[in-house]
Amino acid sequence: MSKYSKYTDDELTELLRLKDHGAFTEIYDRYMGLLYLHALKMVKDEHEAEDIIHELFISLWVNATEMTINITLSAYLYRAVRNKVLNVLAHQKIRGTYLESLQEYIDAGNWKTDEWVRARELAFQIEKEVALLPKKMREVFELSRMAGLSHKQISEQLNISDKTVKKQINNALKILRLKINMLFTLLL
Repeated sequence: MSKYSKYTDDELTELLRLKDHGAFTEIYDRYMGLLYLHALKMVKDEHEAEDIIHELFISLWVNATEMTINITLSAYLYRAVRNKVLNVLAHQKIRGTYLESLQEYIDAGNWKTDEWVRARELAFQIEKEVALLPKKMREVFELSRMAGLSHKQISEQLNISDKTVKKQINNALKILRLKINMLFTLLL
């Protein structure tokens, strides 16, 4: 039996403010079991109740020099447990809401980021394949698709017939479709 067991709660509180380790140990021994049962009734989880009590006593020791207790020590500790339990329950509710929201997002299949990455990759691969087309075919294709010129405008600009423009574009599209279909299969 330690000398601290004879001290009242008020005396232990005063010694705790002076960072007296023995006083802290006595408070812990006196109240830990009761506070644990109190927390357990509210959270209904042994590990969570233990965590709450340990956090309470850590906080009690760390803040000992600044704490002001205007009520009895036992009332202060019970109120502190209740507040910590309420914080835990609020956090669990927020976590639950977040998890529900995440599950709804997953269930809805909103994969915007994934779709965006795939679209960028596909666009990059298309540009790469266009760059590999034969020079004249690439030039006709780019004037048609990138510059938005008509077949007639392209034929006039390059001094080639409309039929040649049409054939070059059709050939470019055939090549690109074949390559893009392979890429599309790989990306999916």
